[in-house]
Amino acid sequence: MPEMYRGSERELLDAIIDRNREALIASVEWLSDAESRRRLVASATTPIGLIKHAAAAERFWFQRFLDRRTECDGPANPGEASYAVDDAESLDDVIAEFRRASAESRRIASGLDADDVLMNSRDEPVSVRYVLQHMVEEFARHAGHADILVEQIVASR
Repeated sequence: MPEMYRGSERELLDAIIDRNREALIASVEWLSDAESRRRLVASATTPIGLIKHAAAAERFWFQRFLDRRTECDGPANPGEASYAVDDAESLDDVIAEFRRASAESRRIASGLDADDVLMNSRDEPVSVRYVLQHMVEEFARHAGHADILVEQIVASR
């Protein structure tokens, strides 16, 4: 792992993605299962749902797009439905799912160069660099969402 403020562009991107993954988890991991399922906004976004969605985003971008898999190790559509969590799944279960998806993403990304380019479904070139930068944005945005939701939950205790 590179130092926090130094390293190659790739080392820094990988480290920032990991920090944002952990920030998202840290925001919600101490909630009870019931609190993690509280719906406080008009959309289906909940703290546990943000983690579930992040796992789907991992699989979509790394397994489906970068690794070209037709079958992923879980749901890989990061749309609105990806926020849905089965009643039988605990917060710990969903965090573990996200951690597994993240580990697989790291493995896939380690074999690619940031300058590598793949074609998306619209036949447009997309660089690995774009995917990595997008994941920085994705996880940072959702960690912020989680922080706000948790703040509302704590205020309502």
